[in-house]
Amino acid sequence: MNTFGKLFTLTTFGESHGVAVGGVVDGMPPGIPIDIDFIQQELARRRPGQSRITTDRKELDQVELLSGVFEGKSTGTPIGFIVRNRNQQSKDYDSIANLFRPSHADYTYYNKYGIRDYRGGGRASARITLSRVVAGALAKLVLKQKGISITAYTSQVGNITLDKDYQKYDFSLIESNPVRCPEPKKAKEMEALIAEMKREGDTIGGVITCVIKGCPAGLGEPEFDKLHAQLGAAMLSINAAKGFEYGEGFASASYRGSQQNDVFIPSSDKQQTHDIKTKTNHSGGIQGGISNGEDIYFRVAFKPVATLLMEQETVNKEGEATKIDVHGRHDPCVLPRAVPIVEAMAAMTILDALLVDNAKRI
Repeated sequence: MNTFGKLFTLTTFGESHGVAVGGVVDGMPPGIPIDIDFIQQELARRRPGQSRITTDRKELDQVELLSGVFEGKSTGTPIGFIVRNRNQQSKDYDSIANLFRPSHADYTYYNKYGIRDYRGGGRASARITLSRVVAGALAKLVLKQKGISITAYTSQVGNITLDKDYQKYDFSLIESNPVRCPEPKKAKEMEALIAEMKREGDTIGGVITCVIKGCPAGLGEPEFDKLHAQLGAAMLSINAAKGFEYGEGFASASYRGSQQNDVFIPSSDKQQTHDIKTKTNHSGGIQGGISNGEDIYFRVAFKPVATLLMEQETVNKEGEATKIDVHGRHDPCVLPRAVPIVEAMAAMTILDALLVDNAKRI
C-alpha cells in the first residue's frame, strides 16, 4: 500500500533519483490556515546535507502545493504537492546495478516486482519520507488548534543513552544541536560518535523518543485497531525502524502489578469525568487501546544504516558470490533526520484517530 490513514490519508509517489517526490493528502479539514513557512521549516529538519553528521547530498527540498489551498486556507479537497529532486548523482550506483546490497531492500524488491530502481534505492529510499513530513506538518496545523503538541528527540545513539523519563529534559534544547538531543553533554558525545562512524565508512543505530501532549481521552478503536497499534504500525513503516514500545514498554515485564498500575486521582469537578487524572503514567497515556488523556509517550528503535562505505560480500542477480563497494552520499546515522519523520507519523495518526472519533459521535 502507498496510502496511509482512514479519514486523513496520505498517498505518496516518487523515487530517490526520479523527477520528484510527492503526495496527495485527503481528508484535511477545511478552513485551516496553511502556514507554508512552517511546512518548509519541517522539511528543513529532515533535509539532507544539514550538518557534518548527515549525508552530503544537497537538496533545498522546496515544497510546491498544487491543490486544495485557496486564499491561504485548506478547502477540504485533496492537497497535492511535490518536492523536486535537484541533486541526484545516479552514476554512483552504476557499478551495483546487478548486485544486492546487504540488509537493503534490493533483493526483496527485485523478488516482489521482478524489476527495481537501483539508483539510491529508488522507492525504498529514505528520501520518500519527505512526503510524510509535508503531510505531518499539515496534520500538526490542525492539531495545534486542538491544543495537541508532538515532540520527538534522539534519546540514544549506539550505547550513549538518556534517561527514559522524558520529563527530566528541556525540549527547547532539542533543536540546539545537530543530533536533536535535549541533553547538551550527551548530544556532544552522540555527535562525536556519529562523526567517527562517518569517517570510518560505518554506521550506527539508536532510539527516538516521542511525546504527545494534550491528546483527549477516547481515541482508539478496540479491539483490532487500538491506538498504540496504530502508532506502532505508523512508526514501523518508517525506513530502518526495528522496534516500538509505548509507556514503560518491555521494562514493565520485570515489575509487579502493584508497581505498574496507574492509580486514579479524584476529579476536582465531579461532573467532568474527562478531567480524571492518574498519579503515575506507566501506561503511556493509553489503556485498553484507548487514550486516557495523559501524555502519550513511546520509543522507536532504528537500526544502523545498511549502506556501508566499505567493501562487503554479497551476490549478484545470478546468485553468484561477489564483492560490493558502494559509493555515494549516505547518512552514518538516521536518527537526527528521523526525528521530524517520527513526529509527522504521530501527527497523522492522532489526527486520523480524532476524525474517526468525531465521526462516531455525530
